[in-house]
Amino acid sequence: MSRIYFAFLLRYILRISLFCAILSSKAVNDMTVGDKIKKIRTFRGMTQKELGLAIGLEEKGADNRIAQYETNYRVPKRELLDKMAEALRVDRQNFYTIAPGSAEDFMRTFFWLDEDSPGAIRLFQLVRNPGRAGAADDTAVRYNDSDDWPAHPPVGMYFQYGLVDEFMREWLFRQQELHAGEITRDEYFEWKLNWPRTCDDCGKCEPSVLWRKNK
Repeated sequence: MSRIYFAFLLRYILRISLFCAILSSKAVNDMTVGDKIKKIRTFRGMTQKELGLAIGLEEKGADNRIAQYETNYRVPKRELLDKMAEALRVDRQNFYTIAPGSAEDFMRTFFWLDEDSPGAIRLFQLVRNPGRAGAADDTAVRYNDSDDWPAHPPVGMYFQYGLVDEFMREWLFRQQELHAGEITRDEYFEWKLNWPRTCDDCGKCEPSVLWRKNK
């Protein structure tokens, strides 16, 4: 590996890691591990006691221990979080990351921001305009006025990161299905909970983990 390529790769990794750290900070994302446990548990229709028993806690005080975790009075260790993830039938990385700064970590941060503030993240597909030459200085992306856009033009962002772009493309597809009424909000959340094993290449193949209610 050349020194130039290594330096470029190192700078790239540092940028992604820093961006993920900023997104994951409490200033941006107020949803704690306890908040996530509670949200997923209620989504699964489980009581605190049922979850406590499912992860091996003693019956006496099982509900109180889960309540302490959900209110962040206690912080569960990774081993216990793994048991919770199994009992709740979700990917363990909803509770902690095993690869900080990875494309998967990047996407999960966005997914939980989306759950914390539904509708705050809106995705849209850019279309290449091949007819314009020498327009490099024009960085504006134009859109038609509609109720789906804010009063003041928002700032867009894209990633020169192929894997993230693929993940974003499928997320856009899921949002489009949600807005069209083709999937429910529960199915949308289910898709995120076991992502990326729920990926189906925008409906072109069968996912490893089924998430649609009619499947």
